[in-house]
Amino acid sequence: MATIQIENRTFEVDGDGFLASPNIWDKEVARLFAKYDGIDEMNEKHWAIINIIRSNYEEKGNAPMIRVICKETGLRLREVYELFPLGPARGACRVAGLPKPDGCV
Repeated sequence: MATIQIENRTFEVDGDGFLASPNIWDKEVARLFAKYDGIDEMNEKHWAIINIIRSNYEEKGNAPMIRVICKETGLRLREVYELFPLGPARGACRVAGLPKPDGCV
């Protein structure tokens, strides 16, 4: 298993950089992964997306489709990509501590 180090913390990740143990996720882990992905500060829009992703994962066992994220946050797709430059699957799901979503390349 690979590891990444962010601010003196080491995380086990899969080959694509997703947490190997999603159960260790908390808001601080989210902040660190966001920083690692080039997001210097998480604002309320970032957290709205993360909360929807986490809630869907906890209820259904997978990440929501992007249109659900847009509908529930009121954000446009372009805004989601501005907030998470790596995209909703690779970027937002990594920050949310989820495993790599199916279909994510």
